[in-house]
Formats: sequence, structure tokens, C-alpha cells
Amino acid sequence: MIEAVKYGFANYARFDGRTDRATFWWWVLAVVLAFLAATILDGGLANGRMEPFSTLLVLVIFLPHLAMGVRRLHDINRTGWWVLAGLIPFFGTLLLLFFYVQPSHPAGERFDPPGPAPMPPEPPPAA
Repeated sequence: MIEAVKYGFANYARFDGRTDRATFWWWVLAVVLAFLAATILDGGLANGRMEPFSTLLVLVIFLPHLAMGVRRLHDINRTGWWVLAGLIPFFGTLLLLFFYVQPSHPAGERFDPPGPAPMPPEPPPAA
């Protein structure tokens, strides 16, 4: 889980490439546990109106979580724009959940960043 969190924050603004299913779900587990901890800390504030820990966590997690979701969609050969389906109440969330549990698709390689140009072949030695 720690590796998934490191990966998520190290690539917090990378919307190219892919994220495999295991890394994505370890990330989601870490986010859920972080929100659970933030909610417990917020509940200890007796104020009831302010939720500073949860608010801070949303600000910290938003972009990395969005990027992780886009890269997961790339891994199943879907465009990252499908992440906007999450804006549709209930059905959009179910659709994304369905997508996120799918196995990797080989055609998702098209979303990988281009690699370095191949080196030209060595000329034959002069005789």
C-alpha cells in the first residue's frame, strides 16, 4: 500500500500512461483509510460545523486521485475523459466502478508516453 501511495503522489499530475489494477486499488484503500482517520479527528473537534482535516485531505488527494483514475482507465484502453462519468449521480459511479475492476487490456499501451527514439544501427566496421 505504501508503494501505491508513493506512486500516486510521485505522479500526481501525470495523466498519461497507465496504472495497473492492484496499484489503483491499494491507492483507493489508502485514501479510504485516510478519510476515516480525518473523520475521526474532525469528530473530536466538538464544533460540528468545521471539518478541517477532511477538507485538507480533499485538497491534498484531489489531483493525485483524479490522475490515478485517468491512468487506470487508460490501462483498460478507455480514454481518461470517462472519469467525468463520476459526475453523474449513482450511475456514473457504478460505471466507473465497473471500469476500474476490469483487467488490463494490451491495447492500453497506446496511452503510454512515447519512449526514446530507437538508436540507428551501428555501421559495419571498415575493412
